[in-house]
Amino acid sequence: MGIRERKEREKERRRQQIMVAAKKVFTNKGFSKATMDDIASEAELSPGTIYLYFKNKEELYASLSLRILQYLQIRVEHVLNKSDLGPEQKLDEMMDAMYDVYEFDPLVIINMFHLQSSETLKNLSPELLAEIKELSAKSIEGLATIFEEGIKKGVFVDRHPVALSDIFWALFSGVVLWMTSKKIIDANKDYLRPTLEMAYEIFKHGLKKG
Repeated sequence: MGIRERKEREKERRRQQIMVAAKKVFTNKGFSKATMDDIASEAELSPGTIYLYFKNKEELYASLSLRILQYLQIRVEHVLNKSDLGPEQKLDEMMDAMYDVYEFDPLVIINMFHLQSSETLKNLSPELLAEIKELSAKSIEGLATIFEEGIKKGVFVDRHPVALSDIFWALFSGVVLWMTSKKIIDANKDYLRPTLEMAYEIFKHGLKKG
């Protein structure tokens, strides 16, 4: 391994070290109360080192979402490649995939939903914002492909596939955020999965043609 490769590997290791520390700090303190100094202390690095990798805590917060979006894209592609399934079966698989993505890292996906509806996006670098937009767009396009197939085959009502994808995504994120807030009030009430299944059942019923 050459010097350049070793430097790149060390740089990526340090970046991951910072992100692990940031996730812990955001979990314990919440985004608004967390500071870059807190994250530097948790990572056992100087604040100056943190700023070499991330220009502000908003960018660090958003970077945690990339891993989830990348995993979501993998799951979407996996469903789309199942050529033996019809559009309705693919949509069932997609709902399961979305929940699996949630279980992969609940905290980060909840943060991602908050991020998408906040002013935080305005403080990101153009490169990071472009990457988030690209990954999000690919997942929406994948969902739209399923709806488009269902419309063409006469299984789903004739509505714009991208609009249906947006509604599907909004349904999922809305239920996750609402049930998470209820769980904070009463930790014993964890009804996310059955509530999602009910919401999806109602959505699919309205989606079917006839």
